[in-house]
Amino acid sequence: MKTSMGSRLFDIGNVLLMLVLIAVTLYPMLYVFSASVSNPGLVSSGQVKLLPQGWTWIAYDRILSRSDLWISYWNTIRYTALQTALTLTATCMMAYPLAKRELPGRRFILMATAFTLLFSGGLIPTFLVVEQLGMLNTVWSMVLPSLISTWYLFIMRTFFEALPRELEDAATMDGCGPLGILFRIVLPLSLPVMMTIGLFTAVTQWNSFFDAVLYLREREMYPLQILLRTIVISDSTADTYVEDGGTFVETVKYAVIVIATLPILCVYPFIQKYFVQGSMIGGIKG
Repeated sequence: MKTSMGSRLFDIGNVLLMLVLIAVTLYPMLYVFSASVSNPGLVSSGQVKLLPQGWTWIAYDRILSRSDLWISYWNTIRYTALQTALTLTATCMMAYPLAKRELPGRRFILMATAFTLLFSGGLIPTFLVVEQLGMLNTVWSMVLPSLISTWYLFIMRTFFEALPRELEDAATMDGCGPLGILFRIVLPLSLPVMMTIGLFTAVTQWNSFFDAVLYLREREMYPLQILLRTIVISDSTADTYVEDGGTFVETVKYAVIVIATLPILCVYPFIQKYFVQGSMIGGIKG
C-alpha cells in the first residue's frame, strides 16, 4: 500500500514530537545526576549544563555515611511493600465479586463506591479516625488510610469483566470454588492489571510525604521523602557539608535526589510491558 504525503508528514511530526518529549523528560534527570558527581564549585557557578564537570563522589560519600538515610530507606521500603501487597489483595477481593452481574446489591455498592470519587470525609475527620484507632506513629497509619483507591478498583473490575466467562464455568464444572477460580484462573490471567496497579501504588507510597507529616512523630519512623526534604531545605544552611574551606551543599541535594529516585527507575523497565497492556485493557470497556 502506497503511503500518502500527508501520512508521511504526520509520521515525521509524531517522531519529532516524541523526540522533543524524550529530551524534555531526560534532561532534568541527566542534569541532576551530572550535578551530583560534579565539582561543587562548578555546579554553584552554573558551569554544569548536561555532562559532569570535574568528577567527584564526595556528595555520595557524605550522604551514604548518614545512618538516618538507611533508616529512612528501610522505612520507605517496608511501607511501600506492605502498601502494595495489601492494596492488591484488598482491591482484588472487592473487584472480583463486583465484576459479577448476579451479585445482590451490586448496583448500590458501585454507586456508593463511585460516590467516594467526588466526596470524601476530609483531612481532619480522617486524622481523627486514625488517632482514635490508635494508629498514629505506626506503620498502619501509612498504609490503611489509602489502602483502596476507587479508581484502581474500577480498573480492576473492568478487567475482570472482560475475561472469558467460559473459563470460570469450566472451572466450576471441575469442582473449583469461587476462591479457587480467583486464585487459579482469574489472577494468572490478570497479571497486566495487577502489575499496573502495583506500580502505581508503589510509586505513590514511595513518594508519600504528607501522610508521614500528619501521622508520624518519631524520626525513626520517617520515610525517605522526609529526609529528602530535610536535606534539601533544612540542611541548606548547615555547616555539615563543608570541607577544605569549600561547601558542597548543592551537590549533596542532587545526590540525595538520585538516591531517592533510583529504585523506582530500576523497577519500571521490568514491568513496562505489563503497565502498557494493563492500562489499555482496563480502560477500554466501561
